[in-house]
Amino acid sequence: MFEQKRGHVALGIECYMKQYSVSMEQVYNEFHNQTMQAWIDINQECLKPTIVPMPLLNRVLNLSRVMDIIYKEGDGYTHVGKVMKNNIGSLPIDSIV
Repeated sequence: MFEQKRGHVALGIECYMKQYSVSMEQVYNEFHNQTMQAWIDINQECLKPTIVPMPLLNRVLNLSRVMDIIYKEGDGYTHVGKVMKNNIGSLPIDSIV
């Protein structure tokens, strides 16, 4: 991995494998399940009335969406590929409203 070659800290996957004595495949499955549950929680909470203004919640939700797109298939921030360039290129330049 890129981070390991540069001498960065251990990856979350490695830490989880060591802490729980599980295989990499089990860690990926667990992380996927946690991510899916987090999206369910986020969507359910956005549907409930709250004292937090909805525009603020939308900003947090949109940041979560961006992070999901950037990091879902690897580190799309550090290693920008064709897919990420197409995603960015598809964004409107001028405000729609």
